[in-house]
Amino acid sequence: MKKILITGGAGFIGSCLADKLMQNPNYKVVMVDNMLTGHKARLQESNEDSNWRFIHADCNNYTDISAVMMAYRFDYVFHYAAVVGVKRTLDHPKLVLDDIQGIRNILDIAKSTNVKRVFFASSSEVYGEPHEHPQNEHTTPLNSRLPYAVVKNVGEAFLRSYKKEFDLDYTIFRFFNTYGPKQSIDFVMSKFILAALKNEDLTVYGDGLQTRTFCYFQDNIDACVNAFEQNKYVNDTVNIGSDYELTILDLAKTIIKVTGSSSKIVHHPALKEGDMLRRKPDIGKMRHLLNRDLTSIETGIERILEEGLALYNPNA
Repeated sequence: MKKILITGGAGFIGSCLADKLMQNPNYKVVMVDNMLTGHKARLQESNEDSNWRFIHADCNNYTDISAVMMAYRFDYVFHYAAVVGVKRTLDHPKLVLDDIQGIRNILDIAKSTNVKRVFFASSSEVYGEPHEHPQNEHTTPLNSRLPYAVVKNVGEAFLRSYKKEFDLDYTIFRFFNTYGPKQSIDFVMSKFILAALKNEDLTVYGDGLQTRTFCYFQDNIDACVNAFEQNKYVNDTVNIGSDYELTILDLAKTIIKVTGSSSKIVHHPALKEGDMLRRKPDIGKMRHLLNRDLTSIETGIERILEEGLALYNPNA
C-alpha cells in the first residue's frame, strides 16, 4: 500500500485531491491542516474501514509535522498547505512568509524518511506581470513581487536544491485560477456565483478588462494525479490551468447569463496591487497529462449550480 501525505488537506484543492486518491484502495491517504482556512466540512465521512485519516497539524511547526511524517514514513507527499486569498496575503505578509519554514520542514523530513517524490503546489503568481504570452514553464521569466509569489518561488528553489544535494525527486505544479464547489467564498468565481444567485451586484475592479483563465477543479486533479500515477514530469514544472482566456468583465457577464440572474455589474476603483493585467498559461504538458478536453467555463459553472456552492467562509 502506498502511503501519501497531503498537507493543506482540508483546503479546497487539497481535499479534492484527497477525494480522488481515496478511491484507490491501494492508497493510504493522510491529510494534515492547521485549519487557518481549511474546513472539516470538506472531508468525507470516515469509518473504521476508511483508507484515510485527518490530523490537525501545522507544517510550519517542526514538532507537529515531524511527528506525523516519522510515524507514517510516507512514500509520497503533496505539499499543498499555504496561506491563500489575495486580501489575506496582502494584509498579512508576515504570515505568508512563515510558509517558507513549512516548505523546509517538509523537505528536511522527506529526504530523511525516504520519500520518493514531493509534489509542490506553486502558483501562476510566480510569473508576476508576465512578459510572455502564454506563460511557458521554462521560457517565461519569473517576475515575483508580492510575498505570496516570492514564497512560491523560494519553494521551487528549495525543491531544485534538495534534488541536487539529496536526490529528492519533485514535481512543481503551478496552479492558475482553479474553481469548484468546495472553493472558499473569497475568490472571484465563487464570489460572483454567490452574488448572482442572490441577484446582488457583481463588483468588478477597474475596467474589468484584466484577463484570467479558469480551470475546473476536476481538470486540475486529474492532471496532477496522472502525473503521480504515470510517473511523468519528474523533476519538472507543469502549468495547471486552462488556456481559455477571458476578461473579468466577461466572466461576470457569463455567470449572470448561466445563472439567469438579474444582477448588475458595478465598477470599483482598480486594486493598488495584486491584480495583474493578463494571465494565460501554456498548458501543453497539462493537455498531455489530461489526454481529454478541458471543461468549458459554462459547463463548470453549471456543474457548480447542480452540486450547490458550499459556503466556506475563511473568516468564520
